[in-house]
Amino acid sequence: MNIKVVRGNPTPEELAAALAVVRVRAAAAAAPPPGAPAPRDSWADPSRIAARRLPQPGPVTWARTYWPS
Repeated sequence: MNIKVVRGNPTPEELAAALAVVRVRAAAAAAPPPGAPAPRDSWADPSRIAARRLPQPGPVTWARTYWPS
């Protein structure tokens, strides 16, 4: 992020205060609103399970349910 002073000659303290305000506003804009549910972890997302095809019944389905060791 680049910030350019167009007018005036700010002191280092004024420039630091202005940058602090800009950073706080940017952080507030990126944060979720208060009271919003936390984003789900992709592992806990139920749509992950629904995206896979479920086994369909058929003559060889039993062969896919057993893994010999």
